[in-house]
Amino acid sequence: MVTEDDVRRLALALPEATEKPMYGTPAFYVRGKWFARVREEGDLLALPVASQEDKQELIAAEPGKFCTTPHYDRSAIVLVRFGAVDAREMGELLADAWRLRAPKRLTAESGG
Repeated sequence: MVTEDDVRRLALALPEATEKPMYGTPAFYVRGKWFARVREEGDLLALPVASQEDKQELIAAEPGKFCTTPHYDRSAIVLVRFGAVDAREMGELLADAWRLRAPKRLTAESGG
């Protein structure tokens, strides 16, 4: 199970990642665009995904790990349960979200 500290460490290890609050909870940004946010519940992380289809596939394949709320129903954002993933998987999820939001030049420079 990952913790908020694990998420922070993994997110801030990504190139040019920064942290600042969003709606009163920690959120992580790359060049001004958010790529992860700890939800108010404290055990869910909101992450952008490439499409609504990707979101629905993740939730259908692993509902113990991924979920949504009515607030996110129309967005390509998935919620990840901290208790259902390990640090390696969380790092991969964060890196994928970072790549979606980072400028193309930065992803190319970082080998991503």
